[in-house]
Amino acid sequence: MIYPSQTPLPLKSGDLLRVIAPSGKLREGTALDRGIEIWREHGYRVEISADITDGWGYLAGTDAARRAQLARAWSDPECRAILCVRGGYGGMRLLEDWQWSPTALPKWLIGFSDITALLWSLAQQGIIGVHGPLLTTLADEPDWSIDRLFGLVTGQPLPPLQGDSWVGGVAIGKLFPCNLTVATHLLGTAFEPDLTGTILAIEDVTEAPYRIDRLLTHWRLTGSLSKVAGIAIGRFSQCDPPAGVPSFTVEEVLRDRLTDLHIPIVANLPFGHDGCNAALPVGATAILDGNTGELKVVDSGS
Repeated sequence: MIYPSQTPLPLKSGDLLRVIAPSGKLREGTALDRGIEIWREHGYRVEISADITDGWGYLAGTDAARRAQLARAWSDPECRAILCVRGGYGGMRLLEDWQWSPTALPKWLIGFSDITALLWSLAQQGIIGVHGPLLTTLADEPDWSIDRLFGLVTGQPLPPLQGDSWVGGVAIGKLFPCNLTVATHLLGTAFEPDLTGTILAIEDVTEAPYRIDRLLTHWRLTGSLSKVAGIAIGRFSQCDPPAGVPSFTVEEVLRDRLTDLHIPIVANLPFGHDGCNAALPVGATAILDGNTGELKVVDSGS
């Protein structure tokens, strides 16, 4: 079930933001420092969880410790936004035995990639989050992308994104950006949102074309893909075929598995890994214009 969307209050200078590591173990210390500095340069107080450098195998600490980080940040009445350190893997594990505690003042949750699991779970509660740069990727964003992120969380209108039209038509619906691999593994669970009439925005990294094929075929077989009103395709980086092995390209796979749905599709939009990652509000109302190749957020909540 998707509840009516509620947008967290716009951030203002001096607001407290908390840093958490809900997924993979931190490996990019310098990049983290640069990302934190950008938020501080914009006038925010940034408080870092003491245990974000911990590790447990490939995870940034045990499930209990990482879940406690998220819970502390979410329940802190002074905190206005939660900044995720990195992706990797592990966010989905936090959803076991997890409930978003009621709060009178929802806060921004910001990240992408593995953070998809938390963003989609939060959207089920009717709270809009931000599919956008992590702290360890923020400093590598171009100026326009950084400005877009800060514009989003301060309540400014978002300029439309321009891509390439694959299938014409116009779709209007709630926008659900995601990492395709993570979102696929939410299908059939209690954390799969109602995707009826939505605009699905997908990206991925380091997945061979046959694996992208398998993921999209799973969406088709579950019936989840037939529910969406339009598809926005971001960057599928490092998804080249294995050397010396007969293969389709990733674009050929995407076209084969998606264009026969007869819904608007816009590709090559500037979001995802290994390049500019334009911030997108999860659960906001958007228009996907398959005729012009434009994705436009028209309402960040109601």
